Amino acid sequence: MQEPLLGAEGADYDTFPEKPAPSPGERTRVGALQNKWVFLATFAAVLGNFSFGYALVYTSPVIPALERSLDPNLSLTKTQASWFGSVFTLGAAAGGLSAMVLNDLLGRKLSIMFSAVPSVAGYALMAGARAFWMLLLGRTLTGFAGGLTAACIPVYLSEIAPPRVRGALGSTPQLMAVFGSLSLYALGLLLPWRWLAVAGEGPVVVMILLLSFMPNSPRFLLSRGRDAEALQALAWLRGAQADIRWEFQQIQDNVQRQSSRMSWAEARDPHMYRPIAIAVFMRFLQQLTGITPVLVYLQPIFTRTAVLLPPQDDAAIVGAVRLFAVMIAALTMDRAGRKVLLFVSGYAMGWGPITWLLMSEILPLRARGVASGLCVLVSWLTAFALTNSFLPVVNAFGLQVPFFFFAAICLLNLVFTGCCVPETKGRSLEQIESFFRTGRRSFLQ
Repeated sequence: MQEPLLGAEGADYDTFPEKPAPSPGERTRVGALQNKWVFLATFAAVLGNFSFGYALVYTSPVIPALERSLDPNLSLTKTQASWFGSVFTLGAAAGGLSAMVLNDLLGRKLSIMFSAVPSVAGYALMAGARAFWMLLLGRTLTGFAGGLTAACIPVYLSEIAPPRVRGALGSTPQLMAVFGSLSLYALGLLLPWRWLAVAGEGPVVVMILLLSFMPNSPRFLLSRGRDAEALQALAWLRGAQADIRWEFQQIQDNVQRQSSRMSWAEARDPHMYRPIAIAVFMRFLQQLTGITPVLVYLQPIFTRTAVLLPPQDDAAIVGAVRLFAVMIAALTMDRAGRKVLLFVSGYAMGWGPITWLLMSEILPLRARGVASGLCVLVSWLTAFALTNSFLPVVNAFGLQVPFFFFAAICLLNLVFTGCCVPETKGRSLEQIESFFRTGRRSFLQ
């Protein structure tokens, strides 16, 4: 179960039969990190995840403040508080749905940049809110931006990262989302709720400025017939001294084999629907662990408990612990492997960052844009159902009922990981896709 995804090649399994395998030296040159610019491109992209994490937990300190508000237009009832917390996830679901089109229409980079428009507008609405509908609309728009970036950023990173560090770079979206949440909790100790919304604008502006100078995904450029631009982008990402010929040929061959869009008939092919089904179900189960309602209502949850510290301090401590755990995952993912961390770690080290990374790794190229949007859509519709019902359930039955449910889902996640999730550590996206094409009855080899 823990063995590498791709076994030794044989008569019935040859990853790239039309070309001889590269020498060890060539593999080293392809897998080695020759250029630090790929880190800058990664940082520019994942600033969108920072904004996403910041916006997701915005309600944690704001709901208690608005419940005490003397302004009758902004004072929240329990029902309004539930909608204010959960409507973000509806926006995120719409963003995921839009990504199904934009990811392939505009490309990964431009789709990430486009997310700045609803994000800036949403923060502005919440900062200047004079009525409850403005809070809801602002929350929905920031959710839309978050859902769009959640679908586009992992795909962009997986397509620009060298295989040797794809796990580390692939964990940075979750790392930055957690850092964004921690920043919100920390600023919540210092700033009024309107200024918290104003502060959220900063990372979005920086993201736009940096991404303007970053290349698009070489795979996307090749899929649009822009071969020279794709070669230039890959050379920029790998460095002037790197030998990129074999890697570029790999990508080019794979794109040529999948130059047309996936049809509905092809979606019934096991090599298409298996990885998509695994990715969608991972996103579904990840949300069923209850992470979104817990983060959205973290401060109100601590208010109901008998902890000694003030609720806002407890929320900041949780954010710091999550950040530390995701950093450990980023450092160990390419060494320990994805499945090991899914089995032995908690959410922040396992089901948080790894499910996003695996989604971007296993989805077929021809379906990657649409399927990643589908994953985000399913994820955030599930999150909405949980987040919208969380406070009513807690008010009716107490905190123990939803948390017992979340614990049962975590046990189910272990079974799903053991039976269905492949190990992708150290493999190129082309090798992973070839694995699902072999027609094996099981991918737990």
